[in-house]
Amino acid sequence: MTATVVVGTQWGDEGKGKITDRLAKKMDAVVRYQGGHNAGHTIVVGEESFALQLIPSGVLYPHVIPVIGNGVVVEPSVLIDEIDMLESKGIDTSRLVISGNAHLILPFHLEIDKMVERFLGKNKLGTTKRGIGPTYADKASRVGIRVQDILDPKIFKEKLEILGKEKNAILAKVYNKLPLDCSEIADKYLDEYLPRLRPLVGDTVTLLHDMLESKKSILLEGAQATFLDLDHGTYPYVTSSNPTAGGACVGAGIGPRDITDVVGIAKAYITRVGAGPFPTEVDGEVADSIVDRGHEFGTNTGRRRRPGWIDAVLLKHAARVNSLSELAITKVDILDPFDVIRICVAYEINGEKVETVPYHQSDFHKVKPIYEDIPGWQSDLSQITTAKELPKQALSFIQRIEEIVKVPVTMVGVGPKRDQLIDLKGKS
Repeated sequence: MTATVVVGTQWGDEGKGKITDRLAKKMDAVVRYQGGHNAGHTIVVGEESFALQLIPSGVLYPHVIPVIGNGVVVEPSVLIDEIDMLESKGIDTSRLVISGNAHLILPFHLEIDKMVERFLGKNKLGTTKRGIGPTYADKASRVGIRVQDILDPKIFKEKLEILGKEKNAILAKVYNKLPLDCSEIADKYLDEYLPRLRPLVGDTVTLLHDMLESKKSILLEGAQATFLDLDHGTYPYVTSSNPTAGGACVGAGIGPRDITDVVGIAKAYITRVGAGPFPTEVDGEVADSIVDRGHEFGTNTGRRRRPGWIDAVLLKHAARVNSLSELAITKVDILDPFDVIRICVAYEINGEKVETVPYHQSDFHKVKPIYEDIPGWQSDLSQITTAKELPKQALSFIQRIEEIVKVPVTMVGVGPKRDQLIDLKGKS
């Protein structure tokens, strides 16, 4: 019996999907435990590329049960489109199980998300405008509508009518928008979405515990990452849920003692999307090179990501918050051309050196990175398949990260394809 959590340790886009895909081949179930379709995983298998938003990466293995846990918020049309995409490529999705306790994203949430971001103006948060935040807000306010509600059309219509009155009042009186028709929404969800989703909805908590009791192995994957976590991220520039490892327990319905391993994923550099502080951000030719070589544009939004050097201070904090047992460093090949690779090992705040993330946001906004420079390897890593082939400079880079973070690096990514992942410790 094992339950392994895969968690991003930066601001997202670390390559969690690829690592999940690698680990999933030894698993019996892969569970998505939070977030919505505001984050995407791209997996390259041979010449085929799979961009997944809601369905767990393990769906690509026929022996794996993919599970969408209770902590996820679901936009039915996006999920159905994703199912159709996978089926068109010969991937069986009938094994998918969706928690009846997952919450539904509704058209009201999409409209309010767009309006709030527009009205914030220069103070906007950089939301993807996918309705994620407003859906989680309704969940916390205990007025949300869950996946199980559409299984009972009468209950669904009653709850939708109550919610619609509130949301339409907000849209009309605050944002001067026309009301949405609750009857049209109900018809679409019940006539179009319900027939497709009904066979997939189930009791995922019982399913997972039965598997654990049967000595099965489970992989739990989050969307976004540690510093987008609602509690532990760079608030308010965060997501609306808890991607950290602790969120896996809540979002999947399993207890902390069931977790056996926590695998952190970090890029060899760092990126973030949208607004928010970023101590190691770079610009100019270095930034352009990282973005171009790393294809650093959002899977869902197409937005250019902000690039910077790897921040070991943040990474050490992520290791603590998530109780990491191991690390995977991805996209090391993107740094191939650089003659010097920089690692942020500490911060300077008001002339004082600190080696931890300051708790106060005003301090974090003004930190200056203190760097260690590592000689670059200036060679092509993309064809390397074993640890012994890695240049000594690349190994020095990885070993320095291990020393600072105090977590072993077990995997190194040297390209986008499934097989471009080097096993350093014989664990993957």
